[in-house]
Amino acid sequence: MKSLKVVFLGTPEFAKTSLEAIHQSRHEVIGVVTVADKASGRGQKINQSPVKIFAVENNIPVFQPEKLRNPEFLEELRKLDADVFVVVAFRMMPKVLFEMPKMGTFNLHASLLPDYRGAAPINYAVINGEEKTGATTFFINEKIDEGNILLQEELAILPNENAGSLHDRLMEMGAKLVVKTLDGLAENTITERPQPQVEHPKNAYKIFKEDTRIEWTKTSKELHQFILGMSPYPAAFTTLKIGEEEKGLKIFGGKFEVSNHDKPAGTLDISKSEFKIYTKDGIYYPLELQLEGKKRMNVKDFLNGFRSFEEIKMA
Repeated sequence: MKSLKVVFLGTPEFAKTSLEAIHQSRHEVIGVVTVADKASGRGQKINQSPVKIFAVENNIPVFQPEKLRNPEFLEELRKLDADVFVVVAFRMMPKVLFEMPKMGTFNLHASLLPDYRGAAPINYAVINGEEKTGATTFFINEKIDEGNILLQEELAILPNENAGSLHDRLMEMGAKLVVKTLDGLAENTITERPQPQVEHPKNAYKIFKEDTRIEWTKTSKELHQFILGMSPYPAAFTTLKIGEEEKGLKIFGGKFEVSNHDKPAGTLDISKSEFKIYTKDGIYYPLELQLEGKKRMNVKDFLNGFRSFEEIKMA
Protein backbone atom coordinates (compact mmCIF):
# COMPACT_ATOMS: atom_id res chain seq x y z
CA MET A 1 0.00 0.00 0.00
CA LYS A 2 1.38 3.37 -1.04
CA SER A 3 2.48 5.85 1.61
CA LEU A 4 2.21 9.61 1.01
CA LYS A 5 4.62 12.31 2.17
CA VAL A 6 2.48 14.91 3.96
CA VAL A 7 3.03 18.50 5.07
CA PHE A 8 0.42 19.40 7.69
CA LEU A 9 -0.86 22.95 8.29
CA GLY A 10 -2.95 23.73 11.37
CA THR A 11 -3.01 25.31 14.80
CA PRO A 12 -5.58 24.35 17.51
CA GLU A 13 -6.51 21.13 19.31
CA PHE A 14 -9.01 20.33 16.54
CA ALA A 15 -6.09 20.23 14.08
CA LYS A 16 -3.73 18.37 16.43
CA THR A 17 -6.08 15.38 16.53
CA SER A 18 -5.87 15.04 12.73
CA LEU A 19 -2.08 15.44 12.81
CA GLU A 20 -1.86 12.68 15.42
CA ALA A 21 -4.05 10.37 13.29
CA ILE A 22 -1.85 10.91 10.19
CA HIS A 23 1.29 10.35 12.26
CA GLN A 24 -0.12 7.01 13.44
CA SER A 25 -1.16 5.98 9.91
CA ARG A 26 1.02 4.56 7.14
CA HIS A 27 1.60 8.08 5.76
CA GLU A 28 4.63 10.17 6.71
CA VAL A 29 4.36 13.70 8.11
CA ILE A 30 7.54 15.37 6.82
CA GLY A 31 6.78 18.90 8.05
CA VAL A 32 4.30 20.98 10.03
CA VAL A 33 3.31 24.61 9.45
CA THR A 34 1.66 26.44 12.34
CA VAL A 35 1.17 29.86 13.89
CA ALA A 36 4.09 31.72 15.48
CA ASP A 37 4.45 31.39 19.28
CA LYS A 38 2.82 34.27 21.11
CA ALA A 39 2.79 35.74 24.60
CA SER A 40 -0.55 35.82 26.40
CA GLY A 41 -2.08 36.14 29.85
CA ARG A 42 -0.96 38.23 32.80
CA GLY A 43 2.56 36.85 32.91
CA GLN A 44 2.92 37.16 29.11
CA LYS A 45 3.85 33.48 29.02
CA ILE A 46 4.92 32.25 25.59
CA ASN A 47 2.32 29.82 24.25
CA GLN A 48 2.90 27.25 21.53
CA SER A 49 0.07 25.87 19.42
CA PRO A 50 -1.14 22.30 20.17
CA VAL A 51 0.03 21.34 16.66
CA LYS A 52 3.57 22.62 17.34
CA ILE A 53 3.76 20.86 20.73
CA PHE A 54 2.82 17.53 19.12
CA ALA A 55 5.25 18.02 16.22
CA VAL A 56 8.19 18.85 18.54
CA GLU A 57 7.41 15.85 20.78
CA ASN A 58 7.51 13.61 17.69
CA ASN A 59 10.57 15.17 16.02
CA ILE A 60 8.64 16.54 13.05
CA PRO A 61 10.20 19.70 11.48
CA VAL A 62 8.16 22.82 12.33
CA PHE A 63 7.74 25.99 10.25
CA GLN A 64 6.24 29.16 11.79
CA PRO A 65 6.37 31.86 9.12
CA GLU A 66 4.92 35.30 9.88
CA LYS A 67 3.99 35.54 6.19
CA LEU A 68 3.03 32.55 4.05
CA ARG A 69 4.49 34.23 0.94
CA ASN A 70 7.96 34.49 2.52
CA PRO A 71 10.35 33.27 -0.26
CA GLU A 72 12.72 31.49 2.16
CA PHE A 73 9.83 29.62 3.79
CA LEU A 74 8.40 28.63 0.40
CA GLU A 75 11.81 27.36 -0.75
CA GLU A 76 12.26 25.27 2.42
CA LEU A 77 8.81 23.74 1.89
CA ARG A 78 9.53 23.07 -1.78
CA LYS A 79 12.67 21.15 -0.83
CA LEU A 80 10.58 18.72 1.25
CA ASP A 81 8.97 17.52 -1.98
CA ALA A 82 5.64 16.58 -0.34
CA ASP A 83 3.00 14.58 -2.20
CA VAL A 84 0.14 16.45 -0.54
CA PHE A 85 -0.57 19.25 1.96
CA VAL A 86 -3.28 18.70 4.57
CA VAL A 87 -4.92 21.76 6.13
CA VAL A 88 -7.02 21.71 9.32
CA ALA A 89 -8.10 24.90 11.13
CA PHE A 90 -5.41 27.11 9.63
CA ARG A 91 -5.55 30.45 7.81
CA MET A 92 -6.04 31.72 4.26
CA MET A 93 -3.35 30.34 1.98
CA PRO A 94 -1.84 31.96 -1.12
CA LYS A 95 -2.05 30.11 -4.44
CA VAL A 96 1.75 29.72 -4.56
CA LEU A 97 1.49 27.60 -1.41
CA PHE A 98 -1.58 25.45 -2.00
CA GLU A 99 -0.53 24.60 -5.57
CA MET A 100 2.94 23.44 -4.48
CA PRO A 101 2.48 19.69 -3.84
CA LYS A 102 2.06 17.21 -6.71
CA MET A 103 -1.40 16.02 -5.60
CA GLY A 104 -2.60 19.40 -4.35
CA THR A 105 -3.77 20.61 -0.95
CA PHE A 106 -6.89 19.42 0.84
CA ASN A 107 -8.73 20.87 3.79
CA LEU A 108 -10.92 19.34 6.50
CA HIS A 109 -14.04 21.44 7.15
CA ALA A 110 -16.49 20.73 9.98
CA SER A 111 -19.72 20.83 7.97
CA LEU A 112 -21.45 19.17 5.04
CA LEU A 113 -20.33 21.60 2.34
CA PRO A 114 -21.64 23.69 0.62
CA ASP A 115 -23.57 24.53 3.81
CA TYR A 116 -21.78 26.38 6.61
CA ARG A 117 -18.79 27.70 4.74
CA GLY A 118 -16.82 30.01 6.99
CA ALA A 119 -15.07 30.21 10.35
CA ALA A 120 -17.76 28.92 12.74
CA PRO A 121 -19.60 25.94 11.17
CA ILE A 122 -20.02 24.03 14.45
CA ASN A 123 -21.52 26.98 16.32
CA TYR A 124 -24.02 27.82 13.59
CA ALA A 125 -25.17 24.22 13.07
CA VAL A 126 -26.23 24.17 16.76
CA ILE A 127 -27.60 27.74 16.77
CA ASN A 128 -29.82 26.91 13.78
CA GLY A 129 -31.12 23.74 15.42
CA GLU A 130 -29.80 21.36 12.76
CA GLU A 131 -30.37 17.66 13.39
CA LYS A 132 -27.24 16.64 11.53
CA THR A 133 -23.91 18.04 10.41
CA GLY A 134 -20.67 16.34 9.40
CA ALA A 135 -17.20 16.80 7.97
CA THR A 136 -15.91 17.33 4.45
CA THR A 137 -12.47 16.98 2.90
CA PHE A 138 -12.01 19.07 -0.24
CA PHE A 139 -9.25 20.40 -2.49
CA ILE A 140 -8.40 24.03 -1.75
CA ASN A 141 -8.78 26.57 -4.53
CA GLU A 142 -8.84 30.37 -4.60
CA LYS A 143 -12.37 30.62 -3.24
CA ILE A 144 -12.97 30.02 0.48
CA ASP A 145 -14.39 26.53 1.21
CA GLU A 146 -15.56 26.09 -2.39
CA GLY A 147 -13.14 23.49 -3.82
CA ASN A 148 -14.00 20.03 -5.13
CA ILE A 149 -15.23 17.56 -2.50
CA LEU A 150 -13.18 14.42 -1.82
CA LEU A 151 -15.04 12.71 1.04
CA GLN A 152 -17.98 13.58 3.31
CA GLU A 153 -19.39 11.98 6.42
CA GLU A 154 -22.56 12.80 8.35
CA LEU A 155 -22.92 13.11 12.13
CA ALA A 156 -26.20 13.41 14.05
CA ILE A 157 -26.43 16.36 16.45
CA LEU A 158 -27.72 15.12 19.80
CA PRO A 159 -30.69 16.74 21.60
CA ASN A 160 -29.47 19.63 23.81
CA GLU A 161 -25.90 19.18 22.56
CA ASN A 162 -23.70 22.26 22.80
CA ALA A 163 -21.01 23.43 20.39
CA GLY A 164 -18.22 22.15 22.66
CA SER A 165 -19.47 18.57 22.69
CA LEU A 166 -20.15 18.62 18.94
CA HIS A 167 -16.67 20.09 18.33
CA ASP A 168 -15.06 17.17 20.19
CA ARG A 169 -17.06 14.54 18.28
CA LEU A 170 -16.36 16.17 14.91
CA MET A 171 -12.67 16.46 15.84
CA GLU A 172 -12.41 12.67 16.28
CA MET A 173 -14.54 11.87 13.24
CA GLY A 174 -12.69 14.43 11.11
CA ALA A 175 -9.29 12.96 11.98
CA LYS A 176 -10.41 9.54 10.69
CA LEU A 177 -11.81 11.17 7.54
CA VAL A 178 -8.45 12.88 6.88
CA VAL A 179 -6.60 9.54 7.02
CA LYS A 180 -9.30 7.91 4.86
CA THR A 181 -8.82 10.72 2.33
CA LEU A 182 -5.04 10.21 2.29
CA ASP A 183 -5.56 6.45 1.80
CA GLY A 184 -7.95 7.11 -1.09
CA LEU A 185 -5.57 9.58 -2.77
CA ALA A 186 -2.67 7.13 -2.37
CA GLU A 187 -4.68 4.31 -3.97
CA ASN A 188 -6.38 6.60 -6.51
CA THR A 189 -9.85 5.45 -5.37
CA ILE A 190 -11.42 8.89 -4.76
CA THR A 191 -13.30 10.74 -7.48
CA GLU A 192 -13.37 14.44 -6.62
CA ARG A 193 -16.65 16.18 -7.37
CA PRO A 194 -17.68 19.83 -7.57
CA GLN A 195 -19.73 21.17 -4.67
CA PRO A 196 -23.48 21.25 -5.41
CA GLN A 197 -24.70 24.64 -6.58
CA VAL A 198 -27.04 25.92 -3.85
CA GLU A 199 -28.77 29.27 -4.32
CA HIS A 200 -28.67 30.19 -0.64
CA PRO A 201 -26.14 28.04 1.25
CA LYS A 202 -26.19 28.46 5.03
CA ASN A 203 -23.30 30.60 6.19
CA ALA A 204 -20.97 30.30 9.20
CA TYR A 205 -19.35 33.71 9.40
CA LYS A 206 -16.72 34.50 12.01
CA ILE A 207 -18.32 35.29 15.39
CA PHE A 208 -17.47 38.65 16.98
CA LYS A 209 -18.19 39.79 20.54
CA GLU A 210 -21.33 41.73 19.51
CA ASP A 211 -22.75 38.58 17.87
CA THR A 212 -22.82 36.77 21.24
CA ARG A 213 -25.33 39.08 22.94
CA ILE A 214 -28.63 37.33 23.76
CA GLU A 215 -31.77 38.87 22.23
CA TRP A 216 -34.55 37.98 24.65
CA THR A 217 -37.24 38.88 22.09
CA LYS A 218 -36.60 35.57 20.28
CA THR A 219 -38.62 32.41 20.95
CA SER A 220 -37.59 30.15 23.85
CA LYS A 221 -36.38 27.44 21.44
CA GLU A 222 -34.29 29.91 19.42
CA LEU A 223 -32.74 31.31 22.61
CA HIS A 224 -31.98 27.81 23.90
CA GLN A 225 -30.23 26.86 20.63
CA PHE A 226 -28.34 30.17 20.51
CA ILE A 227 -26.96 29.65 24.02
CA LEU A 228 -26.01 26.02 23.26
CA GLY A 229 -24.38 27.09 19.99
CA MET A 230 -22.19 29.64 21.79
CA SER A 231 -21.26 27.27 24.64
CA PRO A 232 -18.64 26.97 26.01
CA TYR A 233 -16.93 29.37 23.62
CA PRO A 234 -17.31 32.24 22.85
CA ALA A 235 -20.30 32.11 25.28
CA ALA A 236 -23.62 33.93 24.95
CA PHE A 237 -24.08 36.87 27.28
CA THR A 238 -26.58 39.36 28.59
CA THR A 239 -26.15 42.38 30.87
CA LEU A 240 -27.53 42.68 34.40
CA LYS A 241 -27.94 45.83 36.43
CA ILE A 242 -27.04 45.07 40.05
CA GLY A 243 -27.79 48.18 42.05
CA GLU A 244 -26.06 50.99 40.17
CA GLU A 245 -23.56 48.68 38.50
CA GLU A 246 -23.84 46.94 35.10
CA LYS A 247 -22.23 43.51 34.76
CA GLY A 248 -22.00 41.02 31.92
CA LEU A 249 -23.52 37.59 32.55
CA LYS A 250 -22.45 34.65 30.41
CA ILE A 251 -24.97 31.81 30.14
CA PHE A 252 -23.64 28.39 29.12
CA GLY A 253 -26.80 26.31 29.30
CA GLY A 254 -30.28 25.97 30.67
CA LYS A 255 -33.80 24.76 29.91
CA PHE A 256 -36.97 26.39 28.68
CA GLU A 257 -40.73 26.03 28.66
CA VAL A 258 -43.26 27.46 26.24
CA SER A 259 -46.14 29.13 28.10
CA ASN A 260 -48.47 32.11 28.00
CA HIS A 261 -47.61 35.15 30.11
CA ASP A 262 -48.03 38.91 29.98
CA LYS A 263 -44.48 39.88 30.96
CA PRO A 264 -42.21 41.79 28.56
CA ALA A 265 -39.44 39.62 27.02
CA GLY A 266 -36.29 39.85 29.13
CA THR A 267 -38.08 40.35 32.44
CA LEU A 268 -36.30 38.66 35.38
CA ASP A 269 -37.95 36.70 38.16
CA ILE A 270 -35.32 35.64 40.71
CA SER A 271 -35.70 33.94 44.06
CA LYS A 272 -33.42 31.90 46.31
CA SER A 273 -34.48 28.73 44.50
CA GLU A 274 -35.10 29.82 40.89
CA PHE A 275 -33.82 32.09 38.14
CA LYS A 276 -36.39 32.79 35.42
CA ILE A 277 -36.12 35.00 32.35
CA TYR A 278 -39.33 35.61 30.40
CA THR A 279 -39.10 35.19 26.64
CA LYS A 280 -41.38 36.02 23.72
CA ASP A 281 -43.31 32.76 24.16
CA GLY A 282 -42.34 31.31 27.56
CA ILE A 283 -39.61 31.14 30.17
CA TYR A 284 -35.87 30.38 30.02
CA TYR A 285 -34.14 28.94 33.10
CA PRO A 286 -30.34 29.49 33.10
CA LEU A 287 -28.55 26.56 34.76
CA GLU A 288 -24.86 27.39 34.20
CA LEU A 289 -23.65 30.98 34.46
CA GLN A 290 -20.68 33.26 34.95
CA LEU A 291 -21.03 36.79 36.27
CA GLU A 292 -18.34 39.24 35.15
CA GLY A 293 -15.37 38.96 37.52
CA LYS A 294 -16.55 35.62 38.95
CA LYS A 295 -15.97 31.98 38.02
CA ARG A 296 -18.40 29.77 36.12
CA MET A 297 -20.95 28.10 38.41
CA ASN A 298 -24.30 26.33 38.56
CA VAL A 299 -27.45 28.35 39.18
CA LYS A 300 -27.78 27.24 42.82
CA ASP A 301 -24.33 28.55 43.73
CA PHE A 302 -24.99 31.70 41.71
CA LEU A 303 -28.21 32.45 43.62
CA ASN A 304 -26.51 31.74 46.96
CA GLY A 305 -24.13 34.60 46.21
CA PHE A 306 -26.85 37.23 46.67
CA ARG A 307 -28.52 38.46 49.86
CA SER A 308 -31.20 40.43 48.04
CA PHE A 309 -32.67 39.99 44.58
CA GLU A 310 -34.62 43.25 44.56
CA GLU A 311 -31.75 45.24 43.07
CA ILE A 312 -31.08 42.83 40.15
CA LYS A 313 -32.61 43.89 36.83
CA MET A 314 -31.93 43.27 33.14
CA ALA A 315 -29.83 46.19 31.83
